[in-house]
Amino acid sequence: MHLEISHLTRYEYDREVQLRPHLLYLRPRENPLLQVNRFAFIFQPEAKVAWMRDDFDNLPASAQFTANAATLEIRSECTVTTADTPPFDFLVRDYATTFPFAYEPLHKFNLSIYLTPPEIATQSALRRWLDARFSVRPKETVEWLFALNQVICRNLTYRRRDEPGIQTALETITLGSGSCRDFAVVLIGCARTLGIAARFVSGYMFDPASNGIGAGSMHAWAEIFLPGAGWIGVDPTHGIFCQNAYVPVAHAVVAESVNPIQGSFFSATPAVAKLTSDVRVRQVQ
Repeated sequence: MHLEISHLTRYEYDREVQLRPHLLYLRPRENPLLQVNRFAFIFQPEAKVAWMRDDFDNLPASAQFTANAATLEIRSECTVTTADTPPFDFLVRDYATTFPFAYEPLHKFNLSIYLTPPEIATQSALRRWLDARFSVRPKETVEWLFALNQVICRNLTYRRRDEPGIQTALETITLGSGSCRDFAVVLIGCARTLGIAARFVSGYMFDPASNGIGAGSMHAWAEIFLPGAGWIGVDPTHGIFCQNAYVPVAHAVVAESVNPIQGSFFSATPAVAKLTSDVRVRQVQ
C-alpha cells in the first residue's frame, strides 16, 4: 500500500518568544515491511535539522531555531510503501505456543526492560479488572493475545483527549475511557503484569473511511514480543492486530519517551500558547 502523510503542528503565542531546540519524532521508522520513499520538513521560522539515533534506535530530528517568533509551524510530509503482509503471518516457537510460557534466558535478559511490571498496586488493580472481564482465556498464545486485546477494546470507551499527557493504566481503567495512547498503556500494563514483553508505539494509521482527513493527531498502539515471531503490533483501540495500514514512527518502554514534538520556549514575561494540529493520511497509486 502506498500512503501519503501530511502532519502540521502550529503553535501560536501571544507575544514573540525565543524557541529552544525541539526533538521531533515524526519520520516513519523503516523496516522490511515499511519503506520511506520521501520525507521532508517545512518550518516557520526556519530551522536547522540534525538527525540522531536515540536509545531505542529511533530516528528523531533535532530542530534548532535561530529567529524569535510569535508563531511556530512544523510540517512533515512523506510518502511510504507498506507491505501487504497478513497480520497473522508469523510462527511462534514451540515452547511459547500456549500461554502462560516463560521466555528462554537470553530473551528474558534482552527483554528485561520491556518485562518490568507496573507498581504492585497497579498490578493488583489490572488483575482484578481482567478477572472480572476476561474469565474465559484461550490456551493458545496468539488466540489469548487477540482475546486480551478485544477485552480492552470492548471494555473501555474511546475518548479523544487534546490535553497533553498520558493517563496511567490505573486512571484509564478507573475512568473507563481514554485516548489511543491510554489504551496502549493499559495493554502494556496488562501484558507486563502477566509476564509478556510489551512496548509503546507511536505512528500513523490509514483509515479508508476518513478520506485522508485524520483526527488531528497521530495514533498509538503496542507491540508484544512473541518468541519466533518477534515484535507483533497490537492495537487495543480498534481491537485488531496491526497490518499494512499502520506506519510506526517510534517505540519505547514508556509512552512519554516518544512524544511526537518535544521542545520549549523562553519568554521574559509569561506567554500563552495555542496549539492546533492536522494529520492527513491518504492512499495514493
